[in-house]
Amino acid sequence: MGAWDAGLEDDEAGAVMRTVARQLKLWREAVGMTQAEFGAAIGYGEELVSSVERGRRIPRPEYLDAADEVLGAEGKIAAMKGDVAEARYPKKVRDLKKLEAEAVELCAYNNSVIHGLLQTEEYARAVYAGSRPPFLEDQLEQRVAARMSRQDIVSESTGRPLFSFVQCESTLRRPIGGKMVMRAQLKRLLEVGRFRNVDLQVLPLNREENSGLGGPFRLLRLRDGTSVGHTEVQEISRVIADPKHVQVLDMRYGTIRAQALTPRESMAFIEKVLGET
Repeated sequence: MGAWDAGLEDDEAGAVMRTVARQLKLWREAVGMTQAEFGAAIGYGEELVSSVERGRRIPRPEYLDAADEVLGAEGKIAAMKGDVAEARYPKKVRDLKKLEAEAVELCAYNNSVIHGLLQTEEYARAVYAGSRPPFLEDQLEQRVAARMSRQDIVSESTGRPLFSFVQCESTLRRPIGGKMVMRAQLKRLLEVGRFRNVDLQVLPLNREENSGLGGPFRLLRLRDGTSVGHTEVQEISRVIADPKHVQVLDMRYGTIRAQALTPRESMAFIEKVLGET
């Protein structure tokens, strides 16, 4: 990835970056440095410094670290790296992260690819690389980083939230990224499937009944007792909050789980597919 990220995609990210840009300019002016002098001190050109201070470019972490040192900010500029990283991700990713952070239980069915929270970095990169029209290299890496950042929530250290994943068998056998990528991905499924707070199930292709033919979806049960659904298809990401529609997804997910193998049977099934891969 280059030293600079592309422009901003939405108003929320833009507001964050305008604040960051203003602070960088104020810190530079406070020490009496011109943009050219500042750029030379941190190893970047005057034009790029100007672009950052006008909010036209998102500074990389190393830019903020260098600025913090040169301007004597004692960590105050470097501390903005977290906010900048969040703003760098697409809005739909930030919205999903917020929802997932509020969830006490997350349920997901997928019949196209391995669910994003379960993907290895190599698998995620192969998924995005197959997109048409193709992403630019910086865009591809940005989306991979965003997907990986969401996976922090999948941990058994706290036992929360609870996770239930149902993967169609087709997602285990579709060789996205090639043999080695798929082997690593299947091993990752086996690893996560052993977490105490994760139920991972497989819906075999030989089942005569499959209530998930309508496509992937998520259900999130939130801390306040409400539930929301989420669907994503062909670049459209939609949160479903209407209780009647959420209830339909809830019923559908329960049926899909009943049609799938049990978690124990599913682990054995994934091991079998891994042996055949």
